[in-house]
Amino acid sequence: MSAGTGRAATYARIMTDSSALDPEDRKIVTLARSARARNGVPEGAAVRDETGRTYVAGTVALDSLRLSALRTAVAMAVASGAKSLEAAAVVSDSDAVSDEDRAAVRDLGGAGTPVLLAGPDGTVRATVTAG
Repeated sequence: MSAGTGRAATYARIMTDSSALDPEDRKIVTLARSARARNGVPEGAAVRDETGRTYVAGTVALDSLRLSALRTAVAMAVASGAKSLEAAAVVSDSDAVSDEDRAAVRDLGGAGTPVLLAGPDGTVRATVTAG
């Protein structure tokens, strides 16, 4: 589906307005923002699984291991037994969610899983699908 058309684009337009966020989506943005601030890392992320449980992570930057916050949150969900994802959020200075991050969400949640991208202030700047 091309950018700007179809259901995904409509979802992105509507959900970019932070006041229009579903309370559960607002919660994962808030958790991601808190993880980023608390740990002093470039990114914070949170994912919500099929049961409503949330998993929160920050960027991992060790000499021997480097993971984005979103890939870390997805790994935590998998390691905890999650079977699927309902939504994901990342808080970052970046203007886009990386292909690798979207792939991790897609692997567990499917191509239609929404990924919210918010700035450090918690304002959602974009919503894309994992696919």
